[in-house]
Amino acid sequence: MCGVIVAPNFSIAVDMESQCAIVSESPEGCPNLSSADCKVLLQQCADYYDQQSAKLAQDLTKTSAQKNTLSSQISNLKNKISGLQAQINQSNVMVKDLNIQISDTQFSINKTSDQIENARNQIINILRSVYEEDQKPSFVILLEGDLSDFFSNLAYLDNLNTSVSTLLSSTQNLKVYLEGQQTKMGDNVDQLQKTIALQILQKQENEQNKTQQDQYLKMTEAQYQQQLKDKQAVDQASAKIKAMLFQVVGVSKAPTFGEALEVAKSAANIVGIRPAFLLAIISQESAIGRNVGQCYLTDPVTGAGKKISTGAVVNRIMKPTRDVQPFIQITTALGRDPYATPVSCWIPAYVGGVPTGWGGAMGPAQFIASTWNLFIERLTSLLGKMPDPWAIKDSFTASAMYLSDLGASKQTASAENTAAGRYYGAAGAYNSGVMRRATCIQTFIDNGTMSASCESLIF
Repeated sequence: MCGVIVAPNFSIAVDMESQCAIVSESPEGCPNLSSADCKVLLQQCADYYDQQSAKLAQDLTKTSAQKNTLSSQISNLKNKISGLQAQINQSNVMVKDLNIQISDTQFSINKTSDQIENARNQIINILRSVYEEDQKPSFVILLEGDLSDFFSNLAYLDNLNTSVSTLLSSTQNLKVYLEGQQTKMGDNVDQLQKTIALQILQKQENEQNKTQQDQYLKMTEAQYQQQLKDKQAVDQASAKIKAMLFQVVGVSKAPTFGEALEVAKSAANIVGIRPAFLLAIISQESAIGRNVGQCYLTDPVTGAGKKISTGAVVNRIMKPTRDVQPFIQITTALGRDPYATPVSCWIPAYVGGVPTGWGGAMGPAQFIASTWNLFIERLTSLLGKMPDPWAIKDSFTASAMYLSDLGASKQTASAENTAAGRYYGAAGAYNSGVMRRATCIQTFIDNGTMSASCESLIF
C-alpha cells in the first residue's frame, strides 16, 4: 500500500485509518518520521486499533444476539409447522373415519328402508287377508269348517298386524335416528374440512415466515462472518503496530523508570494486562532491572555457586535436575558464559530443619531457566529473534505473557493478586508488596505524580 505518513499533529484531525494502515503494511515502519514522531504515531495507532477492536467486539456481540434471536424464531416456526401438520394429519384421519361411518350409516339406512318396505308389504297382505275373510258369506264359513277357527284366524291376523305395525313404527324411528346421525356426521366433516383448510393456510404462512427468517439468518451470519473477519484484520494490524512500538522503545541494560514504563506499556498491551501491574512485578523482582542476581553458578552437578562480590560459596544456587542444563543451553545460545552470568542467590529457607527452595532466577523478570523455556517459541515468534532473559524488552514481554496466562488479563484486583502469588510461587507479603507498587505506578500513569512513600518503594 502506498501513501504518505504525516507527522502527528495534536491540533488537527488525522485520518487514523489510512495513516495506521500505511504504517502497519509498511516494511519500513515510519518512513520519513523521526523516532519520536514515529513513537507517537505508533501509540496513536495502537489506541486507534484497540478502539476499533472494541467496537467490532460490540458489533459481534450484537450480531450474535440477533443470530440467536433468529435461530430461536426459526425453531419456534418449525415447531408450529410440525404441530399444524400433526393437527392436519389428525383431522384428515377423523374425516376419513367419519366418511366411513357415514357410509356405514347409509348402508344401515338403506337396510332399514328395505325393512320398512317389507313391513309395509306384510301389513298390506295381512289387511288384504282380513278383508277377504271378512267378505266371506256365512254359509261359506260354515262349509269351510268350524266357526271358531274363523274367529281364531281373524284374531291371529289382527295380532300379526299389530306386531308388524309396531315393528314398522320402530324401524321408521330407527331410520329417522340414522338419518339424523348421518346429517350430524356430515356437518362434522364439513367443519373438519374447514378447519383443515385453515390449518393448511396457517402452515403455509408459517412456512413463508420461516423461509424469510432463514434468509435473514443467512444475511446475519454473513454479516457476523464479515465482522469477525474485520476484527481479525484489526487485531492483526494492532499486533504489528504494538510489535513495532515495542521495537521503537529501544532500551538496553537497566532502564530508567520512564524507559521501563514505556517498555511495560508496550509489552502489557500486547497481552492485555495492566502496565502498572507488570512494572510492579518487575519492580518487586529486580528493582526494575537494577538487581538481576548476586551469584554465579559454579557446580552444575550440585547446583552450588558463589557470591559475585565476595566469592563465598553459596549452596542451592540452581536445582540440578530442573534448571542447570536449560540454563547452560540458554546462556550458550546467547553467547554468554553460564558460569559468569548473574543469577539470584538462594534465600535460606527451611522446613523441619531441611533446606527448601533454590535460587537461579534470571534477568529483570527473574525467570528460572525451566520456566523461561516455556516461552521461548512465543517470544521468538513475536520478537523475531532468540529471546534473552537479561534483555529488558524480552524479559518484560515474557513476564507479561506469564502474568496473562496466570489470569492477570482480567485486570481485577483479585485476579492480579492471585497471578502475583502464582508468579512468585507463594502468596503473602509478596502479593501485598506487588499490589502497593502497582497502585503507586498507576497513580503516576494517571496523574503524572508519585508520593514520597511511593518513590521510596519504587526507587
